[in-house]
Amino acid sequence: MKVLLKSKIFLILSIISCFFLFGCKANVYSDLKNGDLLFVTAKESGLSGAINNVTQKQKNVSFDHVGILEKNKEGIFVLHAAPKGGSQKQNLLDFLKDQANDGQRVVIYRLKPEYQKTIPQAIQKAETMLGKPYNFNYILDENSYYCSDYIERAFRQDHIFKLEPMTFVDPKTGKTNEFWEEFYHNKNLKVPEGELGCNPNGLAASDKLNRIKEL
Repeated sequence: MKVLLKSKIFLILSIISCFFLFGCKANVYSDLKNGDLLFVTAKESGLSGAINNVTQKQKNVSFDHVGILEKNKEGIFVLHAAPKGGSQKQNLLDFLKDQANDGQRVVIYRLKPEYQKTIPQAIQKAETMLGKPYNFNYILDENSYYCSDYIERAFRQDHIFKLEPMTFVDPKTGKTNEFWEEFYHNKNLKVPEGELGCNPNGLAASDKLNRIKEL
């Protein structure tokens, strides 16, 4: 009898714990809004570190990827352009899992109230760009996109973000970053110094955004 009672108590506690756990998870994402921007923190080495080396604008945080949130009756998704899969629509939880597996964090930024009206058009535009391959050259191309390029294009009609001359110069040395020099050399391309482009750190520094929280 005592064993049966203990089993029932354990079962009830387990059910309560599950409700509490999933309830907490739901609350974490319930305050996310359509059009929120998800910025992924940069790694210190490899391509991620090289991107951050020449683009970091904020001392305390740096990013190497960005996507836009779409909430609808079917669920919560992230529209983004990534090396694996190109321009895609990914379930939010899968997106977060991918970043966690790579040891990176996700920070939510939101357009200020006066710019919220641009979101429906931006998401509609982002949907039309799905399926395009990833732009591994990081030189603007109408047939392939990299992450910040994808987001800038989504909001381009309303001029939320702007293209700026790119730089691949290491601020510590004043010379072209060695990673990028070799990167473009291997592609038989000239380093696109000064050509128009964008990057996640530049987008995150926009005065049209507010930082909301880290997931």
